[in-house]
Amino acid sequence: MRYRLTFISGLAVGYVLGARAGRERYEGLMKSARQVAQNPAVRNAAEAAATNGRRAASRAAESVGSKMGDRLPGAVTERVRSLRDQRSPEADDWGTTNT
Repeated sequence: MRYRLTFISGLAVGYVLGARAGRERYEGLMKSARQVAQNPAVRNAAEAAATNGRRAASRAAESVGSKMGDRLPGAVTERVRSLRDQRSPEADDWGTTNT
């Protein structure tokens, strides 16, 4: 699914950058993109996807941690902790809450 979204995003960017329809068509595309981004259903879906992604990542980290135990080098463990500490607990880059 991620590859499909990446492909579609790349296709859209390529079209916008390569379109010869002029500024008017570009403005129309940007207006449509803003409307889609402001749609509450799209925003809810994005937040749900972010929440599910965080849950899956948390479960994966717990699973790896329980299987690896103390076998991870200390440098790796410290790096993971420092990356966790850098994250803001209130919001992520997508503007969604970390619930």
